Amino acid sequence: MGREVMRRAHIWVSGKVQGVWYRATTVEEARKLRLTGWVKNLSDGGVEIVAEGPKESLDKLIVWCHEGPPLAIVGEVRVVWEPHTGEFLNFTFAY
Repeated sequence: MGREVMRRAHIWVSGKVQGVWYRATTVEEARKLRLTGWVKNLSDGGVEIVAEGPKESLDKLIVWCHEGPPLAIVGEVRVVWEPHTGEFLNFTFAY
């Protein structure tokens, strides 16, 4: 079996996604999926995520992003696929 192809997803989430534990639960979800990268709040009220790992795991994170934590009301999830860099050791908060 060949080596798993690693990808990078740059994700922007809009809606009611700040003040509802969206970032904290994103970190939990990404770590469960063994992804690396970061998540941060944006000044426009949205959340930005950069995640790297196997495409299948990234797809699962993107599906999760459409729902988020129980109090979130997700308006839109935009994803841009970028080249994998391998620059991250784990998944953390960015500021």
